[in-house]
Amino acid sequence: MDAQDALVGLAAPDLDTPIKRTSSAADSASAATAYLLDADSEGVVRHSFADLGFSEARVRHGSIDNAIDELVHRGWPRFLIVDISGIEDPLPHINRLAEISDPETEVVVIGERNDIVLYRDLKAAGVAEYFYKPLIANLLNRALAGIGGGESARPSRGGKLVFVVGVRGGVGATTIATNLAWYFAEVRQRRVLLLDLDLHTGDAALQLDVQPGYGLREALDDPRRIDELFLERGVVSVTSRLGLLAGLEPLSAHVGSSEEALLQLLQKVLVHFRFVLIDLPGDIALSFPTVLHLPSTLLLVSDGSLSATREVARWQEFIGPNTPDRAVLHVLNKKGAEGALPAPEMLRVIPAPSAAIRWDREIMSAAALGTKAVHKCGAMRHGMAELSRQLSGNVAEKDDRPFWKRIFA
Repeated sequence: MDAQDALVGLAAPDLDTPIKRTSSAADSASAATAYLLDADSEGVVRHSFADLGFSEARVRHGSIDNAIDELVHRGWPRFLIVDISGIEDPLPHINRLAEISDPETEVVVIGERNDIVLYRDLKAAGVAEYFYKPLIANLLNRALAGIGGGESARPSRGGKLVFVVGVRGGVGATTIATNLAWYFAEVRQRRVLLLDLDLHTGDAALQLDVQPGYGLREALDDPRRIDELFLERGVVSVTSRLGLLAGLEPLSAHVGSSEEALLQLLQKVLVHFRFVLIDLPGDIALSFPTVLHLPSTLLLVSDGSLSATREVARWQEFIGPNTPDRAVLHVLNKKGAEGALPAPEMLRVIPAPSAAIRWDREIMSAAALGTKAVHKCGAMRHGMAELSRQLSGNVAEKDDRPFWKRIFA
């Protein structure tokens, strides 16, 4: 039964009928209660309540009208999350809720619309925060902690999340991911974690000259096991600042990681590392739409060929436009290699790349020896320096040439 079917036959309360308060938040049976209309949102909120340490938290299937109808008799929680999906004009419902709820109750609203006008109207009505679907657990946790938090909640500054996705096989996405992770750790002196989500044939450990462990598979199987001891023993130390979570499962083994498990894993590790880089295979990325829309930077890696250029355009359309907390950058690898499109032809299909790494036979010969050899190559060092500046917000030296000329020079 979907959300629409579940609503059939449920009578909404009369918004014109006065309703008397029966108890305060202090007397409530629950410190946090949520009424939501879809299973995905229910799952995210349940995990957020657990992570924040709310006692006797409840997640119920229902709308804002169901919340009004039940809580006026049951008692008001400290935190209340309500769903306004499918309501054309939610403000009368929100105003009614504000009139009858306990003054100490903090209300978070969930909806379907990314609408700044709606957001301002809800804030003006006294709503603590508004989120549109799909929900992001990390953002929800921070919002609830910022409002007042659960019994054990402590707001923390998270690290920067970077996804590296090859638009097709063989473009060098893993080489970009491993070298960028090494550059941030050893040149920029940042604490970095690299995740290789290709558990069957991933090469990140091979390129970094370390043995993959079982930590990533265990973390995806049960993210609740991730604690300080896991991070100490499960993360492979490549250098003192660079950690790796990777695996090399038997080809006969079934490896099916869920998006929810990955979301929980990221939530746990982002508070421990300044940068978390994920070597994300394209087929897995396509099945993780919520992950791809986390606050992050997504690096689309291509090699300048006709087919890769086409795929860049398709990926950019799939991801959608940049937002204030999420950006997509195109990294042109092997610039100038035989078979690559001339710059004018590429620019007819896609915008100029954000960064480019020129074709260099030195890189190709060093690649067989792993990252330790590749990062000594001038072309790779220059490309990683440019990428790191963009990802960390540092400004490069002034160059008055047009951007596309700098990239394709």
